Amino acid sequence: MGEPRRPDRVAEAIREEVATFLSEGAKDPRIRAFVTVTAVDVTRDLRHATVFVSLMGDEADKKSTTEGLASVASHLRSRLGRSLRLRSAPEIHFRTDESVARASRIEQLLSQIRDEREQRDASAETPDGADGAE
Repeated sequence: MGEPRRPDRVAEAIREEVATFLSEGAKDPRIRAFVTVTAVDVTRDLRHATVFVSLMGDEADKKSTTEGLASVASHLRSRLGRSLRLRSAPEIHFRTDESVARASRIEQLLSQIRDEREQRDASAETPDGADGAE
């Protein structure tokens, strides 16, 4: 009965370990963008883990960071095997999580609509404050 929850527990432990590894400063010089680990998805057999990361920076830094993360995956796998004491550590795959960027863009668009509506409402009012009733 506890078996279906094990991948969730392992995924959370991997998320914490990867975040710690990245915050301590991964040694790959290609990792230049600000990296946030947003989620980890682990297969039921615990052989593969997809680590979703949000990257902040310009496009060149994001591309370089993606390459750097791919190259540290094997080192990270051995670190996870030791720290989590798993029989076999999962193979690590990094994927960019665009949900944070999408949410930011949606918030920006909503703010723009709100500002335009306020400007339209302000221009619809008469300049002397009279509402037209005499």
